[in-house]
Amino acid sequence: MRSREERISAARRGYDRRWRKAAKAFLASNPLCIYCRRSGRTTAATVVDHVRPHRGDMKLFWDPGNWQPLCAPCHSAAKQREEHAGHTLGCGADGVPLDPGHHWHG
Repeated sequence: MRSREERISAARRGYDRRWRKAAKAFLASNPLCIYCRRSGRTTAATVVDHVRPHRGDMKLFWDPGNWQPLCAPCHSAAKQREEHAGHTLGCGADGVPLDPGHHWHG
């Protein structure tokens, strides 16, 4: 893990004024958290998340097809657990696992 001094600033990673403007427009068109919606809840989205982590790939960073609207709690908790686990976690409101690769779907 990088020390505080070694971390690259958010602006240098692409999260600058241009990003904030694009994110605001995206959230205006996609106002609800998709993770909450999958679980049968209606929650306002406040974060534009990259579906696939861009890891500095600016083409992937700016691809709106790689963006999804999330609420802050889902972005900070569920999405992080999912990335560490390597698959989609949880079930929908119907009790069906969200991960299409889950053995239940087979």
